[in-house]
Amino acid sequence: MEFIVLILIGLLSSILGSLVGIGGGVIVVPALMFFGLTLGLLPAITPQTAVGTSSMLLIFTGMSAMISYARNKQVDKQNGILFLIGLMPGAFAGSYASSLFTVDSFNLYFGIFLIFISILLVIRNKIKPMKVFQNPKYLKPHRDNQGNIYHYGFPPYLAITITFIVGFITGLFGIGGGVLMTPLMLMVFRMPPTIAIGTSMMMVFFSGVSSAFGHVLQNNVVYWYILMLVPAAVVGATIGVKINQRFSSDALVVLLRTVLFILGLYLILQTIL
Repeated sequence: MEFIVLILIGLLSSILGSLVGIGGGVIVVPALMFFGLTLGLLPAITPQTAVGTSSMLLIFTGMSAMISYARNKQVDKQNGILFLIGLMPGAFAGSYASSLFTVDSFNLYFGIFLIFISILLVIRNKIKPMKVFQNPKYLKPHRDNQGNIYHYGFPPYLAITITFIVGFITGLFGIGGGVLMTPLMLMVFRMPPTIAIGTSMMMVFFSGVSSAFGHVLQNNVVYWYILMLVPAAVVGATIGVKINQRFSSDALVVLLRTVLFILGLYLILQTIL
């Protein structure tokens, strides 16, 4: 039964995660906790091992999706490297802070966090671009996979500071960074959705490496589960990227915020009921 459950978690989470650029960790962690702590089908799961195992899985999911998006010219490598300077050390630090969570506190804070992000995505078009990002000094043209040209850019110091905070939350919740980086790239950095999602998967891969390293040192990774999750996740990530090509940018944003809201509401109800 463990085998079937883990295969389904790996496949479905990576399809949806790579489709909307969140990596799947936001789905893997609640799923592992539900099947492990609520149903008792995954006996090795605790809040900490769910986060650690998810972080390790995101290395493989992120790598698979990142390579596919890079082939489709949907990854902004230059700015992606800049983001990683802050993201990776933040993820390592957050992995150690995850030891403070109980089951209920994890579900509650994670749920509130997801609903907050979904609301931001609903109002993102009403938020005016920050003036600091409109300085011609930083604006550069970028072409997406459909041939559209966008102009965006940002000060390096600000990008590094923001992504360090994102990285910390990534390691804390085992979510790979995509769930925060994608909305940030859309709303704050004003990147087009097609490029933001592809670049987000680059963040998922590298933040997963950093976060997983911290969790390995704390023995928070269930390697037997990883062996079953990874093959399904790699296949699912490839499927998600292919499906992504058939969606418009606006449709992807709607899907992303809907998924986040539903997951957030579910986690909060788990705490209350």
